[in-house]
Amino acid sequence: MRSVARIPAVRREIARWRRLGHRVAFVPTMGGIHEGHLSLIRLARAGADRVIASIFVNPLQFGPKEDFRAYPRPRLRDRALLRAAGVDLLWEPGIEDLYPRGHLTRVRVRELEESLEGFARPGHFEGVATVVLKLLHVVMPDVLWLGQKDAQQAIIIERLVHDLLLPVDVRRGPTVREPDGLAMSSRNAYLTKAQRADAVALSRGLAAALSALREGEHEAARLRRTVQAELKARPAVVTEYVAVVDAKTLKPVKRVRGRVLIAVAARVGKARLIDNLEWGPR
Repeated sequence: MRSVARIPAVRREIARWRRLGHRVAFVPTMGGIHEGHLSLIRLARAGADRVIASIFVNPLQFGPKEDFRAYPRPRLRDRALLRAAGVDLLWEPGIEDLYPRGHLTRVRVRELEESLEGFARPGHFEGVATVVLKLLHVVMPDVLWLGQKDAQQAIIIERLVHDLLLPVDVRRGPTVREPDGLAMSSRNAYLTKAQRADAVALSRGLAAALSALREGEHEAARLRRTVQAELKARPAVVTEYVAVVDAKTLKPVKRVRGRVLIAVAARVGKARLIDNLEWGPR
């Protein structure tokens, strides 16, 4: 695995691959590599000749009271894991590489960025859309791999790529979970042992909602209450939202008729955790 920081070095390496006729897959990350990221690398590896991953903790997507400075940055461990997973090129840009002095441009995907995480974290998805577009313009991959755990982010990037006519195939890998069901996340590192036990309430609430759906429950309000019951049973879990929305538009639904996203966000100690499930025909 080769590791580079500067944009010209990335472009030169990818241009060399293109001359050889290689298909390129891209997995962007913010580091803190875990099995969820590695599952995306494996999916990318299976469908492409070359895999590029990036590590960049994007300051634009953190609010003023969020954990930008404290966000996990185990760089040596991350590099070792990505190398072992089969990454060909690791791009680790500095802030000045992507946001040089005087940068002014921001990217918005209206409507999709305004609910759920966008409502809870104003400006977050403007930062996400801006950095992803920059990354894609440098890498120009054939395939971009994203994780289902960050479903709203994936939906927004899919729309960005579609609307801006980028020749990139955006694919999602499934959420990877711990044995007890907790969705893997870099922020799980913030949890104490006791908080870690309480955090499984998010996945258990979604599992209960999935069981209700399979048994024929279609009322969104009842599905929300099913998830909330699991969260309320754990006093350390502070719920931010439980929502049942259309899986394409992210608009709230009253009754499940098409494909829906059931999304949850909660705080457990210092960690802010999110999880979701999708249900219904595509």
